[in-house]
Amino acid sequence: MAKQDYIALLFISVSEGPLSGIRILDLTRILAGPFATMILGDLGAEVIKIEHPSKGDETRSWGPPFVGTESCYFLSVNRNKKSIAVNLKHPDGVAIVHDLTKCSDVLIENFIPGALDRLGLGFVRLKQIAPHLIYCSISGYGSSGPYRRKPGYDVIAASYGGLLGVTGPENGEPCKVGVAMTDLATGLYAHGAIMAAILERQKTGLGQKIDCDLLSTQLSCMVNLASNYLNGGIEAKRWGTAHESIVPYEAFPTRDGYVTVGGGSNDQFAALCNRLGLDHLLDDTRYASNALRVKNRKTLIETLRKTFVQKSTKEWLSILEGASLPYGPINTLSEAFSDPHVVHKQIVETVQHPTIGDVNQVAPAVEYSGSQNRIRTAPPLLGQHTRAVLFNILKYSDKKVRRLEENDVVKCIDV
Repeated sequence: MAKQDYIALLFISVSEGPLSGIRILDLTRILAGPFATMILGDLGAEVIKIEHPSKGDETRSWGPPFVGTESCYFLSVNRNKKSIAVNLKHPDGVAIVHDLTKCSDVLIENFIPGALDRLGLGFVRLKQIAPHLIYCSISGYGSSGPYRRKPGYDVIAASYGGLLGVTGPENGEPCKVGVAMTDLATGLYAHGAIMAAILERQKTGLGQKIDCDLLSTQLSCMVNLASNYLNGGIEAKRWGTAHESIVPYEAFPTRDGYVTVGGGSNDQFAALCNRLGLDHLLDDTRYASNALRVKNRKTLIETLRKTFVQKSTKEWLSILEGASLPYGPINTLSEAFSDPHVVHKQIVETVQHPTIGDVNQVAPAVEYSGSQNRIRTAPPLLGQHTRAVLFNILKYSDKKVRRLEENDVVKCIDV
């Protein structure tokens, strides 16, 4: 196929969104980094995902489940990206990244600190080549300190940072959160930091290095529990679905499931008692304020549990309908995605993948009144856009691209 045909068929024009015109080199894998770059891609940035030619992003093989040859894990966080397959251990592969940094705005990576420096792709080297480049590093523990060379995974950082210590049944074992919230929060931090650095560069004309790490993210996300310890000397503990400082605020078993309710204020507690037919609790001095309800948690929760278990979840939701307190069921994913409000929000969108057809995606969570924040393209195949990027952005010749392929520097595929 001729060079111009690749450009026409494979090169994705990103002409909409507040980040339209911003080019991002994505050297991340797994979750935190790809989640950050997906958010930036949803906002219109051109994201070029640089992958290992034979393995690609590790999550490409993380299954089952798979859809065709693609893992559902990879599909979840890699839309709106171009994939180029480059061997970073080959000098010519490093040269490709050097060339791309000259015409890109941001590079984001999540290698172990020091690994890219040894390849000539660290911040100090790239700053010499591209002073305007914003360089964002994501790691487990940061670029300094005794843990800097430790591999960083979500559950380990969540363990070090205290999250597992406060998650799980009150008298049970520590539990991990069902999804990798430390990774996801780090990705959100990275996305926000990159946006701020882009604004800063408008003032200075210069890029800078951003360091994000899972442990710092996790500690920052301990919020009130961290403050309780740092300022009040109170060590946090596991509470199941309950809240340390608000009662009632937890899930209650029903006859066939669970309902979660919150009664943080006196008005909300009164509304709950009214709907449950427990108005006599409002005359009980033990429950006259939230502080007293926290103090007398055990007896109050026991009474509420005995009441909730008498009816089904559906019956309680009907009884609580329109109440001034927060409440809701504990849904399975099938129940969550079929919920009428979720259906109304059109949170699920379908995009066409080049080999597997329809791929369902959870749409961006944020809506703009005047900007595009949307799914444009399906998650890419490994190396799907190698030729398009080399031809169109770097202006490499056919001969040079063929040589790079023959020397196993890059992998190109025809779609």
